[in-house]
Amino acid sequence: MSQRSLRLLPKALGLAGSLALCLAFASQAAAQEVKLRMTIWSANEAHLKLFNSIAEGFKAQQPNVSVTFEPLPFDNYTTALTTQIAGGNAPDMAWIFETSAHDFVNSGALYPVGKTLAATPGYALADVAPSATERWTKDGTLYAYPFSTSPFGVFVNNDLIKQAGAKTPAELIAANQWTWPNAIATAQAVAAKSGKGGIVVRDFNYQAWQFLSSVYYGWGASPWSADGKRCTFADKPMVDALNFVHDAVFDKKAMPGPGQNVDFFAGDAAMTITQISRASLLPKEKSFDWDLVPLPRGPMGDYAIVGQAGVGVLKQSKNAEMAAKFVAYMTNPENSAKLAQFFPSARRSLLNADTLGKTNARLSPAQLDKVVVSGISTGKLMPGHTDFARLQQMVRAGLDPVWQPKADIPAAMKSICAQIGPLLAK
Repeated sequence: MSQRSLRLLPKALGLAGSLALCLAFASQAAAQEVKLRMTIWSANEAHLKLFNSIAEGFKAQQPNVSVTFEPLPFDNYTTALTTQIAGGNAPDMAWIFETSAHDFVNSGALYPVGKTLAATPGYALADVAPSATERWTKDGTLYAYPFSTSPFGVFVNNDLIKQAGAKTPAELIAANQWTWPNAIATAQAVAAKSGKGGIVVRDFNYQAWQFLSSVYYGWGASPWSADGKRCTFADKPMVDALNFVHDAVFDKKAMPGPGQNVDFFAGDAAMTITQISRASLLPKEKSFDWDLVPLPRGPMGDYAIVGQAGVGVLKQSKNAEMAAKFVAYMTNPENSAKLAQFFPSARRSLLNADTLGKTNARLSPAQLDKVVVSGISTGKLMPGHTDFARLQQMVRAGLDPVWQPKADIPAAMKSICAQIGPLLAK
């Protein structure tokens, strides 16, 4: 080797060393990069915009962490999620229906998040109502956070009702006559006059019968006993409630029948029963005069029902602790207040019309107080049970004979109990 080469060697080695060092740092940075994925059941533009803004806020605190949201179809959301889990492609985080809470919590599929939430500065876990976390807790350990505790209400198209010469729900409420028979009378008048839908139980579609609980709870009916061990479909409250619904569908034509898809938010129905989170579907331009009122009074008196969604971390996640930290950030007091415009919070400090009104400009203080605050305070959760997916399908099939013009409802209810009774008793 020449003397000139010997003189250049240290410099060359220095450049090589620097390059190696840069590559090492780059490799370390790449290794530290964390990509979190969360499945959700909404592809709504306003929802996604809010979630992405929260993810950006988290990234500002955790620069190496990015969060993406994967919408799955609402109708088969749980099936799609469990398929991912079974296939080894589980998301890091997931929304979970309240109906499936027992299965996810009891199966061991979820990573415990309670300690992470409690240890996060300023989180104030004690602000969350204990009743809201009941379905997401096992043996004192919290496995998912109830980020949405959304009561059901009735959205109203006053234009269609007035055109039919019927009384609006607001008028019936003022006269203390907002009952199920009067609600059906109003819906019947609209259907007869305009040919449009009367009252729609959104997401029911004669398949997801659990959404019909927004009606049958008014009769004091339930699918099974409080301990979940006895079928109560054949009990008088449920038989009476389903007779009422059957009459409204087939005799009064006040509710769309099987196979009829009617969208209230497109202006095609007088009323729809759904959660207030669906307010995002209202037309941006007020193309019709709409209102939001509580559920009609049933034979058992005033009642309210709440749909709940939890957000949990999947135990299969390779970054479970970081995912739990994102859940803590997503559901802290500040972000819970932002989420409340679509997904009412279980935090007691946020359960007032003034606070909710800051992010729910489309709803009046009276609507927020009567439907949201009161509904969350007094409402029962939608029915849920271990092995709910199996029970749901068995009951759905058992209800098929009910959705015929001439149906023997008591016989159909007895048949359902004969099918699911042994499963409940386990």
